[in-house]
Amino acid sequence: MLTEIRSRSQITIPVEIIKKLDLKKGDTLEIKVDGDQIILRPVVTVPKEQAFFWTNKWQQEEKQVEKEIENEKINSADSKEQLFKDLEL
Repeated sequence: MLTEIRSRSQITIPVEIIKKLDLKKGDTLEIKVDGDQIILRPVVTVPKEQAFFWTNKWQQEEKQVEKEIENEKINSADSKEQLFKDLEL
């Protein structure tokens, strides 16, 4: 596929690529130059106050909790009374 640079340095991304990557108006693309290549990559941005969730440490801890849930190592309570009873053990 080919595209050309238009006025104001704009390009059109072919519709086939838009559909394949499920891109929508307003989506954010990262632009990277690698040698003589221009690489466009869709990215999802998150508010700064939520960025902690996507750190490696937090994601590792999330995976650990998921494993504990799968292995039934995490208990749940049906009521606050049951919760407090379980905490007393």
